[in-house]
Order: sequence, then C-alpha cells, then structure tokens
Amino acid sequence: MLTQQIVVIVILVTTIILFIFDVLRVDLVAILCMLALGWSGILEPLEVISGFSSNAVIAMIAVMVMGYGISKTGIMEEFSRWIIKMVSGSKRKLIVLVSISVGLVSALIQNIGAAALFLPVVIIIAKKENYHPSELIMPMGFAAILGGTLTMVASGPLIILNDFLRNANLEPYNLFSVTPVGLLLLLTGILYFFFLGPYVLPKRDVKEIKPEQEMLIDSWQLPQQVQHYYITEQSPLVGKTPEAAGIWEKYQLNILALSMEKDIEYAPWRETHFKSGQKLALLGNEDKVKEFADFYNLKLIEKSNIFPDFQNPEKAGFAESIIPPRSEFIGKTIRQLAIRKNYHIEPVMIFSQGKAVRGNFSDRILVAGDILIFHGLWRNINQLKDYGQIIVLTSIKRENKKKGKSLLAIACFAAGIGLALVGYPLSIALLTSAVVMVLTGVLNIEEFYQAIDWKVVFLIAGLIPLGIAMEKTGTAAFLAEKVMFIMQGKHPIFIIFSIALISTLFSLFMSNVASTVVLIPLIINLSVLIKMDARPLVLLVAVCAANSFILPTHQVNAMLITAGGYENADYLKAGGIMTLLFLFVVTVIFYLFYF
Repeated sequence: MLTQQIVVIVILVTTIILFIFDVLRVDLVAILCMLALGWSGILEPLEVISGFSSNAVIAMIAVMVMGYGISKTGIMEEFSRWIIKMVSGSKRKLIVLVSISVGLVSALIQNIGAAALFLPVVIIIAKKENYHPSELIMPMGFAAILGGTLTMVASGPLIILNDFLRNANLEPYNLFSVTPVGLLLLLTGILYFFFLGPYVLPKRDVKEIKPEQEMLIDSWQLPQQVQHYYITEQSPLVGKTPEAAGIWEKYQLNILALSMEKDIEYAPWRETHFKSGQKLALLGNEDKVKEFADFYNLKLIEKSNIFPDFQNPEKAGFAESIIPPRSEFIGKTIRQLAIRKNYHIEPVMIFSQGKAVRGNFSDRILVAGDILIFHGLWRNINQLKDYGQIIVLTSIKRENKKKGKSLLAIACFAAGIGLALVGYPLSIALLTSAVVMVLTGVLNIEEFYQAIDWKVVFLIAGLIPLGIAMEKTGTAAFLAEKVMFIMQGKHPIFIIFSIALISTLFSLFMSNVASTVVLIPLIINLSVLIKMDARPLVLLVAVCAANSFILPTHQVNAMLITAGGYENADYLKAGGIMTLLFLFVVTVIFYLFYF
C-alpha cells in the first residue's frame, strides 16, 4: 500500500470515529479533515478548498434561502386552516394529507426546512382537532425525510451526488431522475402510518378541547393570576435590580410590566433599577408573590387597571415557541440574547431535553428543539417571531401584516426550478431565484445570510475534498478491492441490498452527507470490479444515506423529538419497521428498474 493511501485511510478512519462518537461538532470535524488533507500534502491548496466552489454547496445555500423566504410569508398558517377544513374529524385522512403536503414540499427545499415549516401547522391542527401532537408529528417528520428523495435538490446526499459523478467522468442525474424512487418510498411511508399508525405511534392522553390560552396554561402548568403591587419609599427593593432581588432565582416569579406614572416598561431588563412609586405586575405562585411582597414591603393594589393590555387576550398572553435547527439562538443563553431588553417579553419557562425549567434559566444554553414559553404583548412577540430565530406555535394576533409576498415567494422558487429544468446549471438557477427574493422584498439581505446554515455549508465543503483524495490516491479503488471479496459472485439483488444496508447503517451514526462522501468513491470503484453500472449504485447510496428512522439521529427527527414528546424507544418501534420497509422497497425498485 502506498504511503499516501495509508495517510488517507488514517484521515478517513479518524473522521468517522469523530463523527460516530460526537467528539467535536460535525462541521469542525469536516474542516479538520479538509486541513489534514492539505497539510499532509495529499491535495493541492486549490483542491483543499474546492468544496466551497462546488455546485452542491451553492445549490444548498440557495435552497436554504428560498425555503426561509417561503416560511417568512405566513403562507403555512393559511395552509393549516385549509387542511383542517378538508379533513376535520378524520385522523387518518389528516395524516395522509399532511404527509403528502410535507413530502411534496420536501422535494423542493431541504427536508429539515420542510419539517420546520410544517411543525407549527401540525401542532396547531393537533390542538384544534384535540389530538396529541405525538400522533401527527412523527408521520410528518418521516414524510419530510422521504420527500427529500423526490428530487436531486432536497437533501444533502443527493445534492452532492452529481459532483462526484462529474469527477468520475460519469453522466450526472437530472433534477427528477430520482423521482420514481422517491414517490414509491413516500407512498410506502404514508400507507405505513395509515394502516399501522395506531399500533406503532405512542399513545398519549388528550385533554378536553379548551381555548388555546387555557390549554397552554394547563399543558405547561403556568401561573395565570397577575397581581399588582406598589413600591413604597421604605421598600428595600428600591435601588435593586430584578436579578439582585432574587425575582427568578429565589421566588421563581416573573415581572410582566413596570410602570411609573404614564410610562410602562414591559418585561423590564434584568439591569433595571427599581424606584419608589413604581407599580409592578407580578406573575407567579400566589404564596411566592406574597412572600416576595412581604419581604420587600410592597403594597398590594386591588382592582387595578394600570396594565389594561394584560387583561385583553386580543393584545397579550402566553406564546409557545420552539428553537428550529438553524436558529442563531442555538448555543446562546437568554442572558446573552437579552430577550427582555431587546423584545420586551418575559421568558416564563423552558422545556429542554425532557425537563421543564422555571424561575432562573437565564444561563441555560439553548439547543435545537427547546420549547420556550413567553408572556407579553402580541406586537412584541411578533417582533421576535419576525426575527426568524424561533417558530411560534401559538396563534397570535398580527398587526400590519404584509400582503402579496406569498405568491411572490412561490413564483421565485418556481422560476428557479424552471430555469434548472430548461438546462441552466442548478446552482446558478437556484441562487438567481434566491437573490430575486431579496430584490423583490420577500427577504432583506440580513435575512438572506440568516437563512444559511453555515454549519451544513462547512460540513459539505469540508468533506468534498476527502472524496477527491480517495480518488486521487487510489484509496477508493484499494478499499473496493477488499470489499469485492465479500461481494464477488453474489446475486445482484444481494449486492444492492448490502449497499443499501451499509448506507443506512452509516447514516445512523454519522452525518448523512459524511456517509455519502465516504461511500461513493468506494462504490464507484467497486462497480468496476463487480461489473455493475456505477450510476445507479451511487444513487442508491445517496437515497439510503438520506433516510434514517430507527434512531432520532437524523436532523429532522432530532428537531421533532421534544415537540412530539417522543423517547428513543418510540423511534426504535416505529422507525425500526419503517427501516425494514424502506430497505425492501428500495432494493426491489433498484433491482427491477435500474439494472
């Protein structure tokens, strides 16, 4: 074995180990892999950074931006009302319609983006139809994943596939080459939950239908009584800040508003200093409120109309929200984000990693899938919603809503797909449409950059050079020869099933993009040895690597696990059967129609 091949194998194995054991962030692992190939002399400098100029990366950036633009228009809120009107009263029909809808949307934007678009829709529908969200969210998530196999632009593995085919001097696939496979897989998933959903989905108790705010209060056991107090001149609270007074840490209370004469400050900042004569709106346990008031010598104000907006559900209330995967809030804390200072809304509770945290969670690091409960004026909550870093699940009033952008956003997206269909390069066509969204006001340039998940960009751009190195040094051919001893003489259907199984297993323990990059060079070389067409085999790898159901390791499942209240056992049960069906269907389809 050549020295360069040994170096590439060491880098490959190290990268896989880091992915599997989650030692470092996946994007950092990809960057280190890229740099290692450069510093070891395996690749030239331009080859090391070639991933950033690949069609796959540019196309993925454009898809992210356009998906974000569509989500900003509010069209999904209208869509939820249409779904309820169409299938109200039938859970199975609802699952079918939602699954078809999210699957088709996943064909045009990344499946994680489609799932994020539909999550608030599904939760709203579940509340209005009195279903537990766990009965709808997993079918929706699986449909989003399966829908990613409908076109070549909907998932990372399929987006990068053509770059590898071009590098191997093989004909790339067109936009809809994978559509027949994707349609049959999506249909399999829909029929699976239609017939077996009641048996494989977790059963949760559903409470009687109540008004949304009442349901929110009951579901999360939120305090609902707001009491008003006056800060006397003798109060030791004068001069203190909310944090110094222990308002969250000691008493687990929330200050909804602070007034002085005619001025009202909603959700006062933690560094605000109390003054005598100010009036407080306190939310929390009645005994804790009394304890706080007694300790700080506060005077109760009865029958007060100081903060009339809080008594008007048309103007204020609780809002349930979720942190989506690409949010800038991930990795930060409430303190760092200065939610109170910037948006004048009060964080009341966080549900993270299966635990509800109240009181002082200012320094808790936010992760994707965290559920945050806020209280405030709808106009202030809308400002946070419009920033695009959270998904608000509660129906809230919106003032001065922009009109006419929904059709414009859809037209931009359709134009990009149309340009690709008539022969323009996919990356150029989609990026042009994304920029047109900015020029037409669907997004501003700041939102354009916010929409890009740079973690995914660096992951893909960092791993593409690994595939180049495996080809350049002959490492892929060497490993393919070793695999050949297992495959040699076997029936094609066994080979197809084995490749599908290996690709699926890889995607359970490492990024689907990473598993695709690792496997494709091997399969291209293996195809020569076993005398099978390389193109369908690498398409098989990309399709199987893009799907993962048995564990919540896929980014779609990871985002939905908290919102659905799922456990790993739920995915093992429902996802295990789905995985077996998936492997059977994909093996039969490729054997019958691609070889």
